[in-house]
Amino acid sequence: MPPVFKALASITAWVLFISGWLQLLGGAGGYFYIYYVTGSIGVLPVSTRIIAVWGLGTGSLILSVCAMKLRQMLE
Repeated sequence: MPPVFKALASITAWVLFISGWLQLLGGAGGYFYIYYVTGSIGVLPVSTRIIAVWGLGTGSLILSVCAMKLRQMLE
């Protein structure tokens, strides 16, 4: 395999990893922190947007692990 595929797999893995953490900590993490501080956990319903951002962040982290495994298989 040409080395360009290994480089593309590395770049993709890092982009997915960083975007996954940004989505979890920045997007959904802030809302869960506000719910925790105000004491409204279980009282107010969680927005669908928060659940979607949490799911996208988790999915990005899982895909980054898959991309890292793919890169390892290319060696």
